Amino acid sequence: MKKIFPIILVFALSLLHAQSVKSPSNALEVNFKLVNNGQPSYTVNYNGKPVIVESTLGIKLKDKTALDANFEIQSSKANTFNESWKPVLGQKASILNHYNELAIALVQKETNVKMNIIFKVYDEGVAFRYEFPKQEKLNYFIISDEETHFNLNEDYKAFWIPGDFDTNEYPYNETKLSEIDNAKLDKNTGIGMTTDLGKSRVQAPLMMKSPSGLYVNIFEAAVVNYPVMHLDVDVTNYKLTSHLVPNAIGDKAYLQATCVSPWRTIMISKDARDIVGSQMILNLNEPCKLDDVSYIKPMKYVGIWWEMHVGISTWDYAGSQNAQNLSSQDLIPTGKHGATTENTKRYIDFAAKNGFDGVLVEGWNVGWEDWAGNWKEEVFDFTTPYPDFNLAEVTAYAKEKNVKMIMHHETSGSVANYERHLDRAFDLMKKYDYPAVKTGYVGRIIPRGEFHDGQTMVNHFNFVARRAADYKLMLNSHESSRPTGYSRTYPNYIAAEAARGNEFNAWSVGNAPSHETILPFTRLLGGPMDYTPGIFEIKMSFYDKNKKEQVHTTLAKQLALYVTMYSPLQMAADLPQSYEKRMDAFQFIKDVALDWDDTKILEAEPGDYLTIARKTKGKETWFLGAISDENARKSEIALDFLTKGQKYKAIIYEDAKDADWKNNPMAYKIRTVEVTNKSKLNLVLAPGGGTAVSFEPIN
Repeated sequence: MKKIFPIILVFALSLLHAQSVKSPSNALEVNFKLVNNGQPSYTVNYNGKPVIVESTLGIKLKDKTALDANFEIQSSKANTFNESWKPVLGQKASILNHYNELAIALVQKETNVKMNIIFKVYDEGVAFRYEFPKQEKLNYFIISDEETHFNLNEDYKAFWIPGDFDTNEYPYNETKLSEIDNAKLDKNTGIGMTTDLGKSRVQAPLMMKSPSGLYVNIFEAAVVNYPVMHLDVDVTNYKLTSHLVPNAIGDKAYLQATCVSPWRTIMISKDARDIVGSQMILNLNEPCKLDDVSYIKPMKYVGIWWEMHVGISTWDYAGSQNAQNLSSQDLIPTGKHGATTENTKRYIDFAAKNGFDGVLVEGWNVGWEDWAGNWKEEVFDFTTPYPDFNLAEVTAYAKEKNVKMIMHHETSGSVANYERHLDRAFDLMKKYDYPAVKTGYVGRIIPRGEFHDGQTMVNHFNFVARRAADYKLMLNSHESSRPTGYSRTYPNYIAAEAARGNEFNAWSVGNAPSHETILPFTRLLGGPMDYTPGIFEIKMSFYDKNKKEQVHTTLAKQLALYVTMYSPLQMAADLPQSYEKRMDAFQFIKDVALDWDDTKILEAEPGDYLTIARKTKGKETWFLGAISDENARKSEIALDFLTKGQKYKAIIYEDAKDADWKNNPMAYKIRTVEVTNKSKLNLVLAPGGGTAVSFEPIN
């Protein structure tokens, strides 16, 4: 030991001044130093040019000295990590996790409080977080603010939604950083409840493009026991500052050392495909903690859902569709209730006939007459069905047809009520063999004063995933905070919504044709999204001649979304009768896989277009999806991703020549060609259009 110790000491001393770390390819470089009276700061360079200019770091504590200055470096340590791991479900069979790390141990001179800052530098980006080691001078503490800065030196084009603490269901804006102004937003977007937006506060992930063509994305990973980070934008100087979502009394986070903050991430590339294809957010989360993952399986489903959005039926038994009108006569049925035993059997029949895994039923349980908008605590009990929904009969019928049922738990934001009933609700699911649950959080949160994005709710969303795992159940959350890779740790958290979904097209201004070309650069970086694609009756006037709303895509683009919007849980969201009229196009939804061996990002430009090819897990079949914004687009795609020497039958589902998302959205055609990996496909996308292709090997 005496011979070894001096070597270690010399090694540690040599690292004391090594406050730089590069990515494995050397393209990215992070430099750390103390400035201005011991304030931590960092810069990020890409190919030798500054991207993040000098930006300071720090944490402000309630009733304690702020951890943002008067530090000295106690030690620093460099490390390299390189592994591959296999996700339970994913876009690739194996994910590479390769980075160089720099860990800097700081001590504050006046308080002797220790704080570490850890940097991980990947080829596609930079991640860093704060670490609070166990120590005598800091045990329990309250974060009042996090002073993390991301200072840019150019007026980037940004794809952003406002920093609402309670919802992420906004349409995206595409402006320069200098033009961000929440006061100028159209508030008539169909969102039922919003909070104060601030003047220039935006949500992460924030996707940006520099005037020179550099793509930069600022986000976070592994948000556990911590609030969501939004960003305050200095529109004059292009400086971004972390803005943590507060709790009901204004505090940000309650922590106890040893603990860590989430990772703050900066993805950087000259190629937009690197952003879409990045697995960095997943890599920054802890490995899977489940011993048994055998029950975690991809699911393709239909359900009693869209018919309520288009006004054919209602969630509530009385059939009023008025969620704030409970009285004695309200429980007199009108015949419009959607979640009946007989209607559910119809969906089960359709699922069984077409090889689908599951059926979702919303509005099955009592409480829908009076549940929204009034901060009502005792709402649903998650165990009592309406009189016209027979749980045992539905279960037996589904089992006979080899179809699984998906439970629905709308909480109306009354989280305290849901947690009181959670175990009884999961017991009911196990009794009736429901493998998955869709949760919902529409409305203001109870405990009152909490926000969807605060620490309390982040802990709740993660707790439900963990508790579901105890019961060997899969979870799909809606109206939750946006995912940050927690599905790696708990892969039973199979999907989430956490963005503006397809249903907004049924009853609001809808989603712009560019919407689905932005989501893969933003929301989907954190995990799979239950976007509910597959709408075939594009115009809502089909259901009511007075309705002007419509889906802002072509039918062919709805097919392509099954490939471009990754999720191992995919809904064919339209009504069975809509598909039965177009079974040739519906064939793609039946065929498309949900779990993948490989993914190739072929073309990508945020807000404009995206083309992705994916290889089915364990099979030789491939699927391709190409989507466009409001502009028509032509593209030639090389099929060199296909297996060399193998012939394929390519079935191409594409926009007809006269297709247009607004004027002629349901015009499509299907053609079949033989291809190999030396072939090229010419794609012609209509305005708001898309192309979906299946590649079947020819023996």
